[in-house]
Amino acid sequence: MAELSGKYLVGVYDDDDTVLHAVPRLRKAGVKIQEVYSPFPIHGMDDALGHPRTRIGIAAFMFGVTGCCVALTLMIWTMGIDWPMIVGGKDSISLPNYIPITFELTVLFTAFGMVTTFFISNGLSPAAHNHERFDVRATDNKFIMAINVGRNSMSEDEISRALRDSGAEEVNIKQF
Repeated sequence: MAELSGKYLVGVYDDDDTVLHAVPRLRKAGVKIQEVYSPFPIHGMDDALGHPRTRIGIAAFMFGVTGCCVALTLMIWTMGIDWPMIVGGKDSISLPNYIPITFELTVLFTAFGMVTTFFISNGLSPAAHNHERFDVRATDNKFIMAINVGRNSMSEDEISRALRDSGAEEVNIKQF
């Protein structure tokens, strides 16, 4: 998570459709939007903000392949090579017998890997402190658009006017 510093213009919106339609209008006007905060996910907001498509599915697949390989390696080594046990004349390396455990370890590695990936990619950890907050109403009923004034070529007044024209109820200034 990027550290916040500098001066921010914070637009407060009352409706999710208003903020969703305001994002492309502001981006078309040349405003670089830092982030939009909302009390619930808004379908299409990632595309409107220009966020790239996530590659988290690739990570999930890699964790699953790792779990599958670890399970098969462990069982083939322990039950077929290191300490082979011949029970009833059956083959000591019998893949159909390994399928349930392989499936379970594949799911286990994928689940733990994805939780870890989620926490790391979002900057969430027990040591992380998120002291900055643009508006406390973002968790209740308002939609907040944060714009870093220093990263925009437009003046503060132009951005504020563009926010009001796009449907913002309030435009506040926050300094971090």
